[in-house]
Amino acid sequence: MLTFNLKDCNGGWFIGDFQPAVMMSKCTEIAIKRYKAEEREPAHVHKIADEFTVVVEGTVSMNGNVYEKDTIVWVPKGEAVEFIALTDAVTCVVKTPSVPGDKYLV
Repeated sequence: MLTFNLKDCNGGWFIGDFQPAVMMSKCTEIAIKRYKAEEREPAHVHKIADEFTVVVEGTVSMNGNVYEKDTIVWVPKGEAVEFIALTDAVTCVVKTPSVPGDKYLV
């Protein structure tokens, strides 16, 4: 058994085609993200990857829509998204496939 810590990962991303990674994968990227209320991710689009965000704790806004705990939001490739934590929040984010550089600010 091996153990790791999210603090050693880049922004909570721990699986994917990047370093550092707990497991390298070209198929998917996975992160656990922690936000304080009012923290944001700028509007961006992925041209190749679909992105799935699970709201684990808290309330968030994505493109002006409000999502609470246990909601799963699928953002298909090519669709821009802006993220705002309305409360302290924790998300699990999955991108597929893992393509370094596939994030374009809008």
